[in-house]
Order: sequence, then structure tokens, then C-alpha cells
Amino acid sequence: MLGTLPTTLNVNGKNYKINTDFRDILCIFSAFHDKELSDKEKVYVMMARLYGGIEKIPPSDIQAAYDAAFAFIECHLKEDRPNPKTINWEKDEQLFFPAINKVAGFEVRAVKYLHWWTFLGYFQGIDRDDTWGFVLTIRQKRAKHKKLEQYEREFFEANRIMCEVDAPVNSSEATEDALLSIYNDLVKGGADNG
Repeated sequence: MLGTLPTTLNVNGKNYKINTDFRDILCIFSAFHDKELSDKEKVYVMMARLYGGIEKIPPSDIQAAYDAAFAFIECHLKEDRPNPKTINWEKDEQLFFPAINKVAGFEVRAVKYLHWWTFLGYFQGIDRDDTWGFVLTIRQKRAKHKKLEQYEREFFEANRIMCEVDAPVNSSEATEDALLSIYNDLVKGGADNG
């Protein structure tokens, strides 16, 4: 029905109740980007998270359930051709949650339940002039090999880790390198002053 948020998925004529909170979908995204999980494990996580357990679905319906799950997650808006990755849900959370909160008018992480499609609607309503919207614009242009404006290039150069999709979040190696550099500068400065 028009205007309703689905809470079930029809799989080969049978309706299955699904977990529709945005946190469940973000957990699925996290699993799909986890390099330590096999493809089979990623599918298991998705089915378990969305359907509440893969054992509820007959083996003959697993592929249809998988397809229905992806259609739900994509809000039935799948493109014919794949788009380049421009969002890293785990890395970018400190950027997109404030922007979503601004659109929603409340802290979305504080509510007990928020339907995935509602969350996605808030996400799509983010102003391109917000920091997250600006970063996303830069990522989209770079992914499509479009020329950045001068101010976008300057922002990208000054905020490369923020603007790159797969830049390390809290790499301990990068942190150690930065700390070592600071230490060496202090030692060098202390030796020059002594």
C-alpha cells in the first residue's frame, strides 16, 4: 500500500517478518565490508539479521529470500549498472549521523526504533552544503573522474582521510607513525635548544 513501511517480505508466496530498524541494516553493511568474513558468512549474517534466523526459511527459498532482502535494503531502487562506492558506513558515521540528525530534527541513534526506509529518506535529504554532503559530492565527482572545483580540491587536499572512501579510520600504525614523528620533532628541537 502507498505510504506504508514494509515489515515483512514476500518470499515465494510466504510472508516473513523482518527486522527493519536501521541499525540492523548498518550491521549487515558492516558484515559485507568485513574482509575477514567469507561470502557465505556475510550472507548468513544478512539473513540472520534481517529475518531473525536463516533456519526459518526453507533451503529452496534461500535465493528468493536473499533477493527480497537486497531489494528491501536498496528500497527497490537498484540501478542497472553498479555505482562506484562513495560511502563507508563505518568510517563515515561521525560525518553522516550529525547530518541525518539535522534533517530528522532529533538524534536518530537515541530512538529505540527507526525504520530503514525512514533513515534512508533522512539520509537522502542531507544538504549538500553540510560537511557530509560536501564530502560526498567530492567523492562522487572523483569516482566519476569529474574535475573538482578549486575550493573542492583545496578541501580534499586538507582533508584527504575524510574525503577518501577507504582511508584508515584509526589505524594504529598511522597513529604510531604520527606519534613517532612528533617525538622525533621534540627530540630534535630539544637537542637544538640544549
